[in-house]
Amino acid sequence: MPRPLVIVESPTKARTIERFLGGEFVVASSVGHIRDLPAGAEEIPPEYRGEPWARLGVNVDQDFEPLYVISPSRKKQVAELKRLLKDASEVYLATDEDREGEAIAWHLKEVLTPSVPVRRMVFHEITPKAIEEALSHTRDIDDRLVDAQETRRILDRLYGYEVSPVLWKKVQPKLSAGRVQSVAVRLVVQRERERMAFRSATFYDLLGRFVSARDGELEVTADLQEVDGLRVARGSDFDAQGRLKNTDTEHLDEEKAARLAAELQSGDASVISVEKKPYRRKPQPPFITSTLQQEAARRLGFSAAETMRLAQSLYERGYITYMRTDSVTLSSEAIEACRAEILSRFGAEVLPRRPREWKNRVRNAQEAHEAIRPAGERFRSPEEVAGEVGTAEARLYELIWRRTIASQMEDAKGETVTVRIKVSSAERTAVFVTSGTVITFPAYRLAYEEHLVDDDAGRQEGEADAGDGTGVDAGGRSRQLPPLEEGDRLEVRSLDVRRHETKPPPRYTEASLIRTLEENGIGRPSTYATIMSTIQERGYVRKVGSALVPTWTAFAVVQLLERHFSDLVDEDFTARMEEALDAIARGEAERVPYLRAFYFGGEDRDQPGLRSLVDDERLGDIDPRAVNAVEIGKTGDGETIYVRVGRFGPYLECGDRTAPLPDSLTPDQLTVEVAESLLETPPAGRMIGEDPDTRLPVLLRTGRFGPYLQLGEDAEGDKPKRVSLPKSIPPEAVDLDLALRLLSLPRELGRHPDTDEPVEVHLGRYGPYIRCGSETRSISEEDLFEIDLDTALRLLAEPRAGRGRRTLLRSLGEDLKTGRTVELRSGRYGPYVTDGEVNASVGAGVDLDALDLEAALELLAAKRARASSVGTGSTKAKGRKSKAAAGKSRSRKGTKKAVSSGRRGAKADSSET
Repeated sequence: MPRPLVIVESPTKARTIERFLGGEFVVASSVGHIRDLPAGAEEIPPEYRGEPWARLGVNVDQDFEPLYVISPSRKKQVAELKRLLKDASEVYLATDEDREGEAIAWHLKEVLTPSVPVRRMVFHEITPKAIEEALSHTRDIDDRLVDAQETRRILDRLYGYEVSPVLWKKVQPKLSAGRVQSVAVRLVVQRERERMAFRSATFYDLLGRFVSARDGELEVTADLQEVDGLRVARGSDFDAQGRLKNTDTEHLDEEKAARLAAELQSGDASVISVEKKPYRRKPQPPFITSTLQQEAARRLGFSAAETMRLAQSLYERGYITYMRTDSVTLSSEAIEACRAEILSRFGAEVLPRRPREWKNRVRNAQEAHEAIRPAGERFRSPEEVAGEVGTAEARLYELIWRRTIASQMEDAKGETVTVRIKVSSAERTAVFVTSGTVITFPAYRLAYEEHLVDDDAGRQEGEADAGDGTGVDAGGRSRQLPPLEEGDRLEVRSLDVRRHETKPPPRYTEASLIRTLEENGIGRPSTYATIMSTIQERGYVRKVGSALVPTWTAFAVVQLLERHFSDLVDEDFTARMEEALDAIARGEAERVPYLRAFYFGGEDRDQPGLRSLVDDERLGDIDPRAVNAVEIGKTGDGETIYVRVGRFGPYLECGDRTAPLPDSLTPDQLTVEVAESLLETPPAGRMIGEDPDTRLPVLLRTGRFGPYLQLGEDAEGDKPKRVSLPKSIPPEAVDLDLALRLLSLPRELGRHPDTDEPVEVHLGRYGPYIRCGSETRSISEEDLFEIDLDTALRLLAEPRAGRGRRTLLRSLGEDLKTGRTVELRSGRYGPYVTDGEVNASVGAGVDLDALDLEAALELLAAKRARASSVGTGSTKAKGRKSKAAAGKSRSRKGTKKAVSSGRRGAKADSSET
């Protein structure tokens, strides 16, 4: 008998819902998106491969129509869903209630083409009541949300596929650009630049220890604030260059501070004022996606990705509400559950008369969900959940539970006391200040304990619990505040000289970077975890502890984007893109006009479009040497020191001197002094490091034929392994990782299909080459670690070059019409392009760096046209040419270039935001 079919995204979600629905429904999973834009050339349907826009997967000339293909990994699942659909009475598309979920539902409907009724079923928590209500209140697919998601996807594809190749050409291969990813990287680089430019200032003050003249027991500690009517300079009084901003302050150095302490030690001390103010602090709102990620990072040590993985599991198993949201509101059901829990656990005195109402503070908040909270009409306790889930999930659930409960509790109250103490001697007069807060009514703090409280909410760490008489000073230290009154006399017990240094701005952590993106309206709740993972996986950022440290590659990429694509990495410009997507989701704007303006430029053309920004003529103005050079400073002789980002990693350059950069050295640690020290290190005859497998030293030496690497010391009768250093790699740029890669040569690519002999890549005295038996062919240094078996077989199938050796300069890409790989080579008579069948010379004066696939195809087409126009020649000669061409064609069978192009395309695509 036909039954309704419910389709969700996740197998875990499907199992949970199936428990609630019983046998009356069939519940299945799509396992995420079932189709998307092509990830590479091999996924483009044959009928579209000749189209000029096929590479993008978006027909930019026909209203930006996307080309969707079913993902190879989802074909089996789609077949299973179609099988289940045959016996279905109706279909419920129960994907998440956000843009991504709406798009998945739309794709399912488009691909499955059900003949039975289709209903959109939405819910924000997986509980029996929520599922029952969702079944009773279905709706149609919201085309506005689908349009917004599709626009975002196309924006990401255009940005990634058009800008990433610029990075490949001008910085390094295999880099990627992304609409939000690149802005995030720029923020991290900007912060590191601030740290590099920062100059520390040193200042001193005094910590006074006093006792009451009445009883002489309880000690009071206070900080020096004024000397002879002048305020003592603190850290905030210095600028980033270590200069004093305010001249009306007393800047104490060590000598002045010591002299002041000696002069005041025997002075008279008394309390000149006691100021009491009421203290009141309200709780924080319940979690949204970004604040959950921030708090889990600070309090539990979870990365953004780990937090989202755990939250996804808790949601799909029915423990919390939907975890991708930027709304802080709670449903009336949730508020009632909170109030019941507060009343039973903490008592009526901490329960407000009326529920708290929270308003969104996030720029461009647009999701329609609740805040993240425990699911259901009754919140399961942390103790109950801890027995059902893993330790990490239990800790995250408790954090969510406590924050939700606390958000509906009374304000914490207390009293802040500030005491001013004057110390006078014959020579000087000084004022010391101490303050502390006593919490008399902890309220929400009973649920959300101090060690869990958000530092950024204006609280001071170390605030005391109720009635214990403990306070905190301005530095966050706990202090005992005895009952003091104005006019009380004190005795000076000691005056300790303290040294301080101003600190550079702190590096971003995942938590603080997410907060900055959110505050600027960049990205969305569903994207932050992916952005954090992406910028680390792509080699732009590495973690040192919890801090995000940019690599020198990130510096080069940001320099290029700032100089030539400034809008694309501007925070306001990116935020306006988010606002445009929101307008499309609300039905206030149309996708096609917006995409047209973004890609082709505005109607007045004052705002250039992306297409014109990546025009070949414009890209010719980008000097790779300039964008890959980061200036560090100047030597005493006036020479500029640069960090250069080369193909084999960053290195120092000053005039004709170069030196490698240690991986452990962060950008802000690379001062001019450190750089000069590295530049003075002898480049040859040095130890690079130790091979972790053999424990042998890796040595860089210079021999008769130039620099070479050696594994282990020289020994009689045992010749150590050696490998020549490629000419394009300066000895100073060699680090341990690169040295070990070079020493791992030769590397086997596979076996020759005809002879079964190994095909290997070698690095010899005259450069890199491939070998198979007695056959060898030279290759470029760029292909030393990049060449694959099919390319090597094709080179081996070609006739051996004579004195004018033919060298592969680089691969230009795939001709989508023929499927052949087009390459730029250097031959006896100069550079030429080839697709393995036709060779076409590149004219003198052509910039080989700027030569791209399109120009190469034009040269090959012109060569073919000329060949066909030549009259009748020798039939015998034609036969020879035909056989040679056929042989070459056979040798190209099974090429993986299309797959390689697909991998590169996938990296270029910025689908994270």
